[in-house]
Amino acid sequence: MYTLISILGAVSLLLFGMELVKQGIIGAFDNDLKRIITRFTRNKTSAFAVGLGITSVLQSSTATALLISSFASRSLIAGAPALAVMLGADIGTTLVAQVLSFDLSWLSPALIVIGLVSHRRATTETIKHVGMALIGLGLMLLSLKLIGSSTGPLRDATVLQELFHALEDERMLAMLLIIVLTWISHSSIAMILLIMSLAASAIISPQLGLVLVLGANIGGTIPAVLATLNKGPQALRITVSNSCFKIVSCLVILPFIDLISELLSTYMTTDVARHVVDFHTIFNILVALVFLPLTGKAYSLIKRYIPDPVKVANANESRYLNEKLISTPSMAIDCVMRETMHMAEVVYTMISNCLPALTSDSSAPSRELMKMERSVDRLHNEIAKYVTKLGRQELKNEQLSHTNRILAFSLNLEHSADITENIAEMTHKKVQDKLELSDDGLADIVTIHETVLNNFHLAMRIFTTQDIDLVHKLLEGKRKVKKLTEQANQDHLHRLHEGKSDNNMLHLDIIRELNRINWHITGVAYPVLEIERNKDLVQEKS
Repeated sequence: MYTLISILGAVSLLLFGMELVKQGIIGAFDNDLKRIITRFTRNKTSAFAVGLGITSVLQSSTATALLISSFASRSLIAGAPALAVMLGADIGTTLVAQVLSFDLSWLSPALIVIGLVSHRRATTETIKHVGMALIGLGLMLLSLKLIGSSTGPLRDATVLQELFHALEDERMLAMLLIIVLTWISHSSIAMILLIMSLAASAIISPQLGLVLVLGANIGGTIPAVLATLNKGPQALRITVSNSCFKIVSCLVILPFIDLISELLSTYMTTDVARHVVDFHTIFNILVALVFLPLTGKAYSLIKRYIPDPVKVANANESRYLNEKLISTPSMAIDCVMRETMHMAEVVYTMISNCLPALTSDSSAPSRELMKMERSVDRLHNEIAKYVTKLGRQELKNEQLSHTNRILAFSLNLEHSADITENIAEMTHKKVQDKLELSDDGLADIVTIHETVLNNFHLAMRIFTTQDIDLVHKLLEGKRKVKKLTEQANQDHLHRLHEGKSDNNMLHLDIIRELNRINWHITGVAYPVLEIERNKDLVQEKS
């Protein structure tokens, strides 16, 4: 029991270290990663290289999958290049496993100390996050040493010997077991390293080790699939396709495991631990070689089974404004709240669809945005009329204040929709005049657009919860968009001096409009701040 707890603790430490590395790298280089993805995923070859490189740094193919899926859901990367990124990401995880398979435990203390000093004494957020990543890497190396020392006593455990002996003849069951464990741990790298330790301790045979590697490869794709279930068909197609690549490849290779194990022993090394990590790398390289040329056809095939959703007629009509409830103010206010949230969802969809419209060669997406703006106007008018009728009732001060806050938010939403229509007109003009955006200009728009959407999410949550902690996050997001806007203008000037900039100001106009949208949606924070200030004043007086 003590040995099992030691192994679980060591694996948990490994997962925690990987999470620190991932969060540290994303925190330090988030915008850079997005720029790389935007700029270098126009074809399958460069997209494959991007996936390999980013995952080697993030140490998580799931993190790369979610990043790419978010781009795919906004039509910023085509299906075939997105699948190529995933194939590269899978090889990137094997490179991480290769590095970690060597005994680098001597480096662990130094990385932890350097990371801790960097994190605590950092003068910038980038250095602080890099320090976090170094701490995570040090903990990962430490955990691998703990896993190695903990698995040794398992050789003499009769129960485990019988379990693994039984799994030798039930290879499909062994695969299913490791698939579940990998899904639970959310890390194929952690499972590969654990399998390697079990093989090194002679707890499992070389053949069973390779079978478990196949299972870990399938299990590693499940978290990304589950995470994209509600992210739209474009995102889901990417993760499901990658999972299908792995499943098909594993089923093809499984009958030849004994032969493969013999070839590894004959031509590579007799070290069974190396068999595990080397086979993991070879397997993913073979998967990439087979499926990389087929990514276009594979995406078209999966699109048949995960089609785009059918639009529901009158989806933007009023849903919750019940005239019969006006005589009951508390219930009527609840109706207005729900309708305003419906309106917010429509506006959010409009803003989300700005980027696909911008990157499209057709004017159809822009016209659709203009049509949605008319729906928002209709919703806003219906809300205003309903609130006018509600105002004829006797409302308490608290209800009156609540109603005014709802009206203010709906007005800001209506202004945001108007500004989004301006962006739609710009994208329409882009298509008509055949204007082009530079990669740098588009990357700036992508970064600011994503931040605005994140702020919009916070604004909707604040509208319904009045959470002061979320208010502070939203105001920080507002400042971030302002800084990004200023930086984009400065970068444009630098490119002008260097002769590398656009021959038009389209991307700066779009960024300016996104900043205006951000200004309107963050207005929801100030009534909550005012309420908190009044509470503080009352407490001070008492």
